[in-house]
Amino acid sequence: MSNIIFMGTPEFAVPALQALHKEFGVRTVVTIPDKPRGRGLTVSPSAVKQAALDLGITDILQPEKLKDPAFAEEIARRQPDVICVIAFKILPRSVFSLSSKGTFNVHASLLPRFRGAAPINHAILEGDTETGVTSFLLDDVVDTGTILLQERCTIADGTTTGELYATLMPMAAACACESTRGLIQGTLVPYAQDDTLATPAPKVFRETADINWDQSRVRVRNFIHAHSPSPCAWTMWNGDVLKIFRASYATYSALPAGSWIIKDSQFLIGCADGTLSLDEIQLPGKRKMPVGDMLQGYRGTTEGLLPCPN
Repeated sequence: MSNIIFMGTPEFAVPALQALHKEFGVRTVVTIPDKPRGRGLTVSPSAVKQAALDLGITDILQPEKLKDPAFAEEIARRQPDVICVIAFKILPRSVFSLSSKGTFNVHASLLPRFRGAAPINHAILEGDTETGVTSFLLDDVVDTGTILLQERCTIADGTTTGELYATLMPMAAACACESTRGLIQGTLVPYAQDDTLATPAPKVFRETADINWDQSRVRVRNFIHAHSPSPCAWTMWNGDVLKIFRASYATYSALPAGSWIIKDSQFLIGCADGTLSLDEIQLPGKRKMPVGDMLQGYRGTTEGLLPCPN
């Protein structure tokens, strides 16, 4: 039986852990230390650690520093055949070189497109109609290693990051299993990425999710969907932060960029070249809701101007 080590943190990595354990029997799981989460800041495990415990895996490592020689010694002592990494931290060579058959990562894009921490967000932001998952052997430079496998899928118009995330999770799990199987059997032939086609996908933040309405409505809609559900695109409206999760193209005559109007049960906002209709929003202290639900009880002003940040 092969000795598999799995490294990961968020929910995205859980189906892969489950699938690998079912097929190969994962011996060891590596994840981040438990930390305070939620409003109550209760100390709790990562999604991967909880999944490992649910699967009955007891050999769980939670290193504070991946470059600590003691961590490399722990991995070496376990003599892994394959190390699978999904949505984890950057591994040093002192660790990823310890597997006898290979250490690989499953990345949520068609590398070399969207190298970085937020490939799903950037696929939506750039209006791509196709994406997928890529498994590749780890190298010293992040997301640049030789490719093992790629699986593709289409991105339907109006897809949000959350929806694409859910689509890619089982694909990543299947790719992890196929890549592990291929490394163990020696049937995979890695091939180099074309660095000239590389594009970045840096992490997205709430601070930079402020909507600039003085852009094309395609770009603004992509921006909204790329940040949905988290960190969520937002704008200031009537003195409050208005979170916007989904929008659609409106046939209403063009409004000046940032101008808004409530008309015919629609919340309409002008962009540089057309109008968007907000579909799903959230106000402070309120739940996320369809715009129609919010407008049923709305008694405020029905038009105004939103800020357009540079």
